[in-house]
Amino acid sequence: MARKRDYYTVLGVAKDADDSEIKRVYRELARKFHPDLNPDSPDATERFKEINEAYAVLSDRTSRGRYDRFGHEGDGGSGGIGSVMDAVEEVLGDVLRRRRGKQRGRDLRYTLELSFEEAALGATRTIQVPEDGSPPVAGPRREFSVVIPPGTKEGAVKMIKGEGEPGRQGGAPGDLHVLVRIKEHDTFRREGGDVLGEVLVTFSQATLGAVIEVATLDGTVKMRIPEGSQPGRVFRIRGRGIPRGAGKNAARGDHLVRLQVAIPTTLTDRERELIEELGQLGGEHPPAKPAKRFMDRVRSLLDD
Repeated sequence: MARKRDYYTVLGVAKDADDSEIKRVYRELARKFHPDLNPDSPDATERFKEINEAYAVLSDRTSRGRYDRFGHEGDGGSGGIGSVMDAVEEVLGDVLRRRRGKQRGRDLRYTLELSFEEAALGATRTIQVPEDGSPPVAGPRREFSVVIPPGTKEGAVKMIKGEGEPGRQGGAPGDLHVLVRIKEHDTFRREGGDVLGEVLVTFSQATLGAVIEVATLDGTVKMRIPEGSQPGRVFRIRGRGIPRGAGKNAARGDHLVRLQVAIPTTLTDRERELIEELGQLGGEHPPAKPAKRFMDRVRSLLDD
């Protein structure tokens, strides 16, 4: 796989370029390398994708700051996807207004919501897109099968070429851009290629050790907790995280389990005695007994 070029080099701007300069340069490059405007150029499509990727990161303040600190390792996430889509439509609008005769159709955008598991392990989803690209509530629909590769991130965009708005006067149709949104999981959170979850155990399990069941992307697995495990300790179940590629043999990240200990809110008299005895064995002073209530003291005096 070819190594990614520096995004500032891709756009040909300095690292201290402001937002207006980055947008201006991007629009010029987008016009120059758009595939529909350069049908005879063999590398126009790849160059256009590279320009869009660079602008998606550098046009968003948060993504740009993360990229400046970590380089390509930190350029994931949704970033400036909205900025790119708006800028692409603006560029195409400018070009099409200047062209006579055939006009390319407008690109359409569809938001696909996935579960945490679908995004992590990959899935194939069938979507219905109305002719105008609005949410599928009414009007004629078109069905598309969208393949979601394992490890898909929030904000990823899949392009279905030629399935956008029809062109005018014989012009080429636009493209359909499927934007991925991922629902939050009740217990899992993604950390790079790993999955982080929590498990609640009893005081005795944490103290004496136990074998417990832990939910993962692949279902429930057994995990041993050694005696004396402290709250907040993180255990690692290797190979149960996010796949790094397609196929059953693809390498995967790990599943991280953070231990939480349940503290009882009510105790029986016997349970309290045992805990007090345990505390005394550990060198703790016994708790002071609560003073008698007023009515109890009165009854005591009357009984005497």
